[in-house]
Amino acid sequence: MNITVLTLFPEMFAPLKESILGRAQQGGKLNINVVNIRDYAQNKHLKCDDYPFGGGAGMVMMPQPIGSAIEAVDPEHRAHRIFMSPRGKTFCQRRAVELASLSDLLILCGHYEGVDQRVIDMFIDEELSIGDYVLTGGELPAMVVCDCVARYVDGVISGESLRDESFSAGLLEYPQYTRPAVYKGVSVPEVLLSGNHGEVEKWRREQSLAITRKNRPDMLK
Repeated sequence: MNITVLTLFPEMFAPLKESILGRAQQGGKLNINVVNIRDYAQNKHLKCDDYPFGGGAGMVMMPQPIGSAIEAVDPEHRAHRIFMSPRGKTFCQRRAVELASLSDLLILCGHYEGVDQRVIDMFIDEELSIGDYVLTGGELPAMVVCDCVARYVDGVISGESLRDESFSAGLLEYPQYTRPAVYKGVSVPEVLLSGNHGEVEKWRREQSLAITRKNRPDMLK
Protein backbone atom coordinates (compact mmCIF):
# COMPACT_ATOMS: atom_id res chain seq x y z
CA MET A 1 0.00 0.00 0.00
CA ASN A 2 1.11 3.55 -0.76
CA ILE A 3 0.11 6.36 1.61
CA THR A 4 0.93 9.96 0.73
CA VAL A 5 0.54 12.57 3.46
CA LEU A 6 0.38 16.29 2.67
CA THR A 7 1.35 18.54 5.57
CA LEU A 8 2.98 21.83 6.54
CA PHE A 9 4.98 20.02 9.22
CA PRO A 10 6.61 16.88 7.77
CA GLU A 11 8.96 16.55 10.74
CA MET A 12 6.02 15.48 12.89
CA PHE A 13 5.79 12.17 11.02
CA ALA A 14 9.17 10.78 12.13
CA PRO A 15 7.48 8.24 14.49
CA LEU A 16 5.98 6.45 11.49
CA LYS A 17 9.49 5.20 10.67
CA GLU A 18 9.70 3.28 13.96
CA SER A 19 8.43 -0.02 15.34
CA ILE A 20 5.93 -2.11 13.33
CA LEU A 21 5.29 0.54 10.67
CA GLY A 22 9.01 1.09 10.23
CA ARG A 23 9.62 -2.62 9.68
CA ALA A 24 6.68 -2.80 7.26
CA GLN A 25 8.21 -0.02 5.18
CA GLN A 26 11.65 -1.60 5.25
CA GLY A 27 10.10 -4.89 4.14
CA GLY A 28 8.30 -3.30 1.20
CA LYS A 29 4.80 -3.99 2.50
CA LEU A 30 4.01 -0.33 3.05
CA ASN A 31 5.20 3.00 1.66
CA ILE A 32 4.48 6.25 3.49
CA ASN A 33 5.51 9.37 1.59
CA VAL A 34 5.30 12.65 3.53
CA VAL A 35 5.06 15.74 1.31
CA ASN A 36 5.69 19.32 2.42
CA ILE A 37 2.90 21.52 1.06
CA ARG A 38 5.18 24.57 1.24
CA ASP A 39 7.28 23.12 -1.58
CA TYR A 40 4.38 23.87 -3.94
CA ALA A 41 3.63 27.45 -2.89
CA GLN A 42 3.96 29.87 -5.80
CA ASN A 43 4.84 32.96 -3.83
CA LYS A 44 8.14 34.48 -2.76
CA HIS A 45 7.87 33.59 0.92
CA LEU A 46 6.30 30.13 0.48
CA LYS A 47 3.21 31.41 2.27
CA CYS A 48 0.42 28.84 2.60
CA ASP A 49 -2.18 30.64 4.73
CA ASP A 50 -4.10 33.91 4.74
CA TYR A 51 -6.89 35.72 6.57
CA PRO A 52 -10.42 34.32 6.10
CA PHE A 53 -12.86 36.18 3.88
CA GLY A 54 -15.73 37.49 5.96
CA GLY A 55 -13.56 38.00 9.00
CA GLY A 56 -12.94 35.80 11.99
CA ALA A 57 -10.07 34.55 14.10
CA GLY A 58 -7.03 32.71 12.81
CA MET A 59 -5.74 31.89 9.37
CA VAL A 60 -6.97 29.59 6.58
CA MET A 61 -4.76 27.44 4.38
CA MET A 62 -4.76 28.75 0.80
CA PRO A 63 -6.03 26.60 -2.08
CA GLN A 64 -3.11 27.05 -4.49
CA PRO A 65 -0.31 25.29 -2.57
CA ILE A 66 -2.57 22.38 -1.60
CA GLY A 67 -4.10 22.01 -5.05
CA SER A 68 -0.69 22.13 -6.73
CA ALA A 69 0.69 19.54 -4.32
CA ILE A 70 -2.20 17.15 -4.93
CA GLU A 71 -1.97 17.57 -8.70
CA ALA A 72 1.76 16.87 -8.54
CA VAL A 73 1.69 13.74 -6.38
CA ASP A 74 -1.58 12.26 -7.70
CA PRO A 75 -2.08 13.64 -11.22
CA GLU A 76 -4.40 10.84 -12.34
CA HIS A 77 -6.44 10.71 -9.13
CA ARG A 78 -5.44 7.11 -8.43
CA ALA A 79 -5.45 7.62 -4.67
CA HIS A 80 -8.46 7.82 -2.41
CA ARG A 81 -8.12 11.34 -1.00
CA ILE A 82 -8.89 12.00 2.65
CA PHE A 83 -9.01 15.30 4.53
CA MET A 84 -8.61 15.00 8.30
CA SER A 85 -11.26 17.27 9.82
CA PRO A 86 -13.31 17.36 13.05
CA ARG A 87 -16.42 17.79 10.91
CA GLY A 88 -15.78 14.55 9.00
CA LYS A 89 -17.31 11.11 9.54
CA THR A 90 -15.91 9.38 12.61
CA PHE A 91 -13.07 6.99 11.80
CA CYS A 92 -13.61 3.43 13.05
CA GLN A 93 -12.15 -0.07 12.78
CA ARG A 94 -14.54 -1.05 10.01
CA ARG A 95 -13.46 1.93 7.89
CA ALA A 96 -9.81 1.09 8.55
CA VAL A 97 -10.31 -2.39 7.11
CA GLU A 98 -12.05 -0.93 4.05
CA LEU A 99 -9.27 1.58 3.44
CA ALA A 100 -6.62 -1.12 3.83
CA SER A 101 -8.03 -2.87 0.76
CA LEU A 102 -7.07 0.11 -1.42
CA SER A 103 -3.66 0.42 -3.09
CA ASP A 104 -3.23 4.19 -2.72
CA LEU A 105 -4.31 6.71 -0.08
CA LEU A 106 -3.66 10.44 0.06
CA ILE A 107 -4.20 12.19 3.39
CA LEU A 108 -4.37 15.98 3.66
CA CYS A 109 -3.57 17.57 7.02
CA GLY A 110 -5.23 20.88 7.71
CA HIS A 111 -3.88 23.44 10.16
CA TYR A 112 -4.84 26.74 11.76
CA GLU A 113 -8.58 27.35 11.09
CA GLY A 114 -8.71 24.77 8.31
CA VAL A 115 -8.40 24.82 4.53
CA ASP A 116 -10.16 26.76 1.79
CA GLN A 117 -13.44 24.95 1.02
CA ARG A 118 -12.62 24.90 -2.69
CA VAL A 119 -9.80 22.44 -1.98
CA ILE A 120 -12.27 20.05 -0.36
CA ASP A 121 -14.84 20.45 -3.13
CA MET A 122 -12.33 20.02 -5.98
CA PHE A 123 -9.82 17.50 -4.68
CA ILE A 124 -11.08 15.52 -1.66
CA ASP A 125 -13.07 12.27 -1.68
CA GLU A 126 -13.76 11.93 2.03
CA GLU A 127 -13.51 13.89 5.27
CA LEU A 128 -12.57 11.87 8.37
CA SER A 129 -12.48 12.71 12.06
CA ILE A 130 -10.86 10.65 14.83
CA GLY A 131 -13.25 11.95 17.50
CA ASP A 132 -15.47 14.71 18.78
CA TYR A 133 -12.73 17.16 19.71
CA VAL A 134 -10.51 19.70 17.95
CA LEU A 135 -6.71 19.50 17.68
CA THR A 136 -4.18 22.09 16.51
CA GLY A 137 -3.83 20.36 13.15
CA GLY A 138 -4.49 17.25 11.13
CA GLU A 139 -1.05 15.70 11.61
CA LEU A 140 -1.83 13.60 14.69
CA PRO A 141 -5.15 12.35 13.22
CA ALA A 142 -3.34 11.45 9.99
CA MET A 143 -0.83 9.41 11.97
CA VAL A 144 -3.68 7.62 13.72
CA VAL A 145 -5.23 6.69 10.37
CA CYS A 146 -1.88 5.60 8.92
CA ASP A 147 -1.15 3.38 11.91
CA CYS A 148 -4.62 1.84 12.10
CA VAL A 149 -4.97 1.19 8.36
CA ALA A 150 -1.42 -0.18 8.03
CA ARG A 151 -2.18 -2.90 10.59
CA TYR A 152 -4.63 -4.44 8.10
CA VAL A 153 -2.23 -4.45 5.16
CA ASP A 154 -1.20 -8.01 4.35
CA GLY A 155 1.95 -9.06 6.15
CA VAL A 156 2.19 -6.14 8.57
CA ILE A 157 0.62 -7.97 11.55
CA SER A 158 -0.37 -11.61 11.97
CA GLY A 159 -3.99 -12.50 11.32
CA GLU A 160 -4.32 -14.11 14.75
CA SER A 161 -3.44 -10.85 16.50
CA LEU A 162 -6.03 -8.95 14.46
CA ARG A 163 -8.72 -11.53 15.14
CA ASP A 164 -8.56 -11.36 18.94
CA GLU A 165 -8.25 -7.61 19.54
CA SER A 166 -10.81 -5.00 20.60
CA PHE A 167 -13.65 -4.29 18.12
CA SER A 168 -12.74 -7.25 15.87
CA ALA A 169 -15.60 -9.39 17.26
CA GLY A 170 -17.86 -6.58 18.41
CA LEU A 171 -16.40 -6.59 21.94
CA LEU A 172 -13.49 -5.04 23.78
CA GLU A 173 -10.46 -7.21 24.34
CA TYR A 174 -10.03 -9.43 27.41
CA PRO A 175 -7.18 -8.81 29.92
CA GLN A 176 -3.68 -10.00 28.98
CA TYR A 177 -1.02 -11.44 31.31
CA THR A 178 2.60 -12.59 30.98
CA ARG A 179 5.48 -13.68 33.24
CA PRO A 180 5.96 -13.68 36.16
CA ALA A 181 2.93 -15.67 37.30
CA VAL A 182 2.96 -13.71 40.58
CA TYR A 183 3.81 -10.00 40.72
CA LYS A 184 3.82 -8.13 44.03
CA GLY A 185 1.60 -10.81 45.51
CA VAL A 186 -0.97 -10.72 42.68
CA SER A 187 -1.34 -13.95 40.70
CA VAL A 188 -2.33 -14.48 37.10
CA PRO A 189 -5.88 -15.95 36.91
CA GLU A 190 -5.52 -19.68 37.48
CA VAL A 191 -7.50 -20.61 34.38
CA LEU A 192 -4.78 -19.14 32.15
CA LEU A 193 -2.24 -21.52 33.70
CA SER A 194 -4.48 -24.58 33.46
CA GLY A 195 -3.70 -25.58 29.89
CA ASN A 196 -7.42 -26.11 29.28
CA HIS A 197 -7.98 -24.19 26.05
CA GLY A 198 -11.76 -24.50 26.22
CA GLU A 199 -11.89 -22.95 29.68
CA VAL A 200 -9.43 -20.25 28.63
CA GLU A 201 -11.64 -19.25 25.70
CA LYS A 202 -14.71 -19.25 27.94
CA TRP A 203 -12.96 -17.02 30.49
CA ARG A 204 -11.76 -14.63 27.81
CA ARG A 205 -15.26 -14.34 26.37
CA GLU A 206 -16.71 -13.62 29.79
CA GLN A 207 -14.05 -10.99 30.49
CA SER A 208 -14.62 -9.32 27.12
CA LEU A 209 -18.33 -9.10 27.81
CA ALA A 210 -17.76 -7.68 31.29
CA ILE A 211 -15.28 -5.04 30.10
CA THR A 212 -17.51 -4.04 27.19
CA ARG A 213 -20.54 -3.80 29.45
CA LYS A 214 -18.58 -1.56 31.84
CA ASN A 215 -16.70 0.69 29.40
CA ARG A 216 -18.75 0.63 26.19
CA PRO A 217 -22.32 -0.57 26.87
CA ASP A 218 -23.37 1.04 23.59
CA MET A 219 -21.55 -1.76 21.75
CA LEU A 220 -23.92 -4.37 23.22
CA LYS A 221 -27.09 -2.71 21.96
